[in-house]
Amino acid sequence: MSRIAPLDPPYDDELKQAFDAIMPPGVAPLVLFRTLARFPRIYKKFRTGSLLDRGPLSLRLREIAIDRTCALNRCAYEWGVHVAFFAPRAQLTEAEIAALASDGACDSWSAAERAVIAACDELHIGSNISAPTWDSLRAAFDEAQILEIIALTGFYRTVAYFCNGLSLPLEPYGAALPGVASLRTSA
Repeated sequence: MSRIAPLDPPYDDELKQAFDAIMPPGVAPLVLFRTLARFPRIYKKFRTGSLLDRGPLSLRLREIAIDRTCALNRCAYEWGVHVAFFAPRAQLTEAEIAALASDGACDSWSAAERAVIAACDELHIGSNISAPTWDSLRAAFDEAQILEIIALTGFYRTVAYFCNGLSLPLEPYGAALPGVASLRTSA
């Protein structure tokens, strides 16, 4: 059970439009969104800085950064949502998903993908990027893409603070994050 109860429908028109804009048709708004929406100022700031748009990275690179950041922060809730919704579309294999949840090593990663994983790891551990990792990023990405990687890791660390701090239960369809016990919502 979440430490702060999420909103239940019916939602006012403005909130319904906001949920409809970010959720696939037929999928209920996420517990995270419904919980933050109880506090309009927080929810507005969350959505404004959320990086929910496509951005300059491919879906695959974006999901590698997000999934790795969620795994490093042991954020089972957001990991579950992203792996369930986006891993198939990002063409992440079972081995790659498992690697993102563990040491990050996988034979199939490209040099660019390895650079993203290294950047996520270094930002998580020391809030910095080493010169060798920066050089790897520069070899694969333009400046806007590098900034996007940094922003994604920072934003999804904040998401982890919300999800873990609020003790959000997994969505019923959420994929399990290996090594993290978490409650599922009832189906």
